[in-house]
Amino acid sequence: MLGLIISIIVIGLIAGALARLIVPGKQSMSILMTMVLGIIGSFVGGFLGALIFGADLEEGFFQPAGIIGSIIGAIIVLVIYQAVTKRNGSRR
Repeated sequence: MLGLIISIIVIGLIAGALARLIVPGKQSMSILMTMVLGIIGSFVGGFLGALIFGADLEEGFFQPAGIIGSIIGAIIVLVIYQAVTKRNGSRR
């Protein structure tokens, strides 16, 4: 169980960092937020993979993705995050 948690954190950090490198613009995020971005991106990637390639009902519909799916999911989450924060920042 501890190994699973550590691997999720490490994959989240890698996927979040790569997503921040790929997406242009400045992202004001801490290392913790980068990990959270990658972890959420992993589940978004797993969700999209299940939708595109068919869900395995025994493993559940929301499942973590591999590193490529995690990076793609983290990019999607980061773009949405930037759109939401830009919209909120322009109202001031």
